Amino acid sequence: MSIYESGEDYLETILLLHKKTGYVRSVDIASELGYSKPSISRAMGILKNDGYITVERGGQIMLTDEGKAKAEEVYGRHVMLREFLNRVLGVSEENSERDACRIEHILSEETCRKLREFIEKN
Repeated sequence: MSIYESGEDYLETILLLHKKTGYVRSVDIASELGYSKPSISRAMGILKNDGYITVERGGQIMLTDEGKAKAEEVYGRHVMLREFLNRVLGVSEENSERDACRIEHILSEETCRKLREFIEKN
């Protein structure tokens, strides 16, 4: 199933918040991303309908197996890109973080694989 860049960002945010606090609600995502609660609610409805999340009693948001796999894939690309930009190219930490967040959504699998191979060799 295809997912848009914004959906990937939401899944990644849910993953990171869950690792950080163990409990994620729409209000937590809104606070983390600086988006309105109605925008988050709409996005969560789409992710739920697409099978990436479940919403438990009390509003707790949980990643499904598919959602967790996608979130970890996106976050893995993010970390790899941030490290490459910062360590290999010497880009500042601030710009590495911001640019990795943008680039992570458009890289092909082949490019990701080649970057990982390059990083592991160097």
